[in-house]
Amino acid sequence: MRRPERLAEALKEEIAEIVGFELEDPRLLGATVTDVILSENGRDAKVFVLIDGNDEAAIKETMKGLHRAATFVRQQVTMSLSLRHAPHLHFVRDTAEENAARVGAILEDLSVKGEFQEKDEG
Repeated sequence: MRRPERLAEALKEEIAEIVGFELEDPRLLGATVTDVILSENGRDAKVFVLIDGNDEAAIKETMKGLHRAATFVRQQVTMSLSLRHAPHLHFVRDTAEENAARVGAILEDLSVKGEFQEKDEG
């Protein structure tokens, strides 16, 4: 594994720890860090976050809380990982799980209506 990939993995673990246990903002209780992608130059990191709940207002509040905490999280990551220059953190909502659930519901609905049938292999 190359250094940027190792650093991204270490960032993911450390940010998940900070968001999950060190931040006391109640808006962040349903936030789970799923992935971190580091830019080519290492100055920016996209932090993908899965947010529990279907209420769009609550999701927006959670994202606001994450954006407010970004500087603190960056400082903690810098100290914990002994980095000379920590990347700027950009929190992004991870919608992959929601999209997968939506596609599954559509396929289920189509199969109930008889419009979709899986092909037998063999």
